[in-house]
Amino acid sequence: MAMVSEFLGQLSLNVGAHEPTYPTVVAAMDFDPDRDAARIETAIKTKGVDEQTIIDVLTKRTYSQRREIAFAYERRAKKDMITALKGALSGSLETVVLGLMKSTAQYDASEIRGSIKGLGTDEETLIEIVCSRSNAELAEIKSVYKELFKKDLDKDVAGDTSGDFAKLLLALVQAKRADPSSIVDYEKIDEDARALYDAGVKRRGTDVATWISIMSERSVPHLQKVFERYKSYSPYDMQESIRKEVKGDLEKSFLTLVQCFENKQLYFANRLSEAMKSKGAKEKVVTRIMVSRCEVDLKKIRSEFKTHYGQSLHKTIAEHTKGDYQKALLSLCGGDD
Repeated sequence: MAMVSEFLGQLSLNVGAHEPTYPTVVAAMDFDPDRDAARIETAIKTKGVDEQTIIDVLTKRTYSQRREIAFAYERRAKKDMITALKGALSGSLETVVLGLMKSTAQYDASEIRGSIKGLGTDEETLIEIVCSRSNAELAEIKSVYKELFKKDLDKDVAGDTSGDFAKLLLALVQAKRADPSSIVDYEKIDEDARALYDAGVKRRGTDVATWISIMSERSVPHLQKVFERYKSYSPYDMQESIRKEVKGDLEKSFLTLVQCFENKQLYFANRLSEAMKSKGAKEKVVTRIMVSRCEVDLKKIRSEFKTHYGQSLHKTIAEHTKGDYQKALLSLCGGDD
């Protein structure tokens, strides 16, 4: 059973060293992987496939428990559970279930790979993941990316993007962000706020390199104070300044960064709301956030959603999705606030 312990070992790295978690998916109590594997085997063999059982089991177990179920399934059925699920399911439900069979870092790494492989780049996915993940998460995504695809994440990102946008993503992927310190350095806060102002709003053109180095190297609590201080120099706050100074993917990336520094869970709540408002819910975005955050901070995303939009995430998902896909998402979402 060496593999299970390896996966469990990998799990503990999953979340940023300083970031508390607010998961909606937590370890099932009285967990019995053999019993779960038997249920899944029966569900797959059932004529017409019993999707409900597959949803009930896999959305209510943590990643490490799903791994154990997969090992138990292989021992029982003498075949690979992921392959069997692929054969049994289709469409949006398949995408969710296969996503749940990856660790958070494996899932993020695969999403990044998917966004840069083949013709054209899916910048939206790339920006969302690279600009919202913590230092610890990015470091793990990098090592998992190398493991899964035998390629370097920074080289792939650099090869697929260009200009200042590429420079910013590369700086972030290098995961050089300082750890939060218990000492508040007011002088440094003032210096950085001034430098951001001098590099942007104060001059003609933008000294993007300065913005990149400050936003990719300073700790999050430090930057929160820098943005507060920034208002005493600039007539515009940081987000307004970004909108005035830069455009396109670079603008989107800086905005994502600042929104995540200020309130990461609100950023994801806004993304979910936008994705579901658009005609034919942007399933890709909804799936990615629900799957990648359910063991990280989805509970807090849910409460930000309710506060901000006056309606629960649960109810919103129920209104904008349907069928087994809806059932799976609602189960990952957990309660109705």
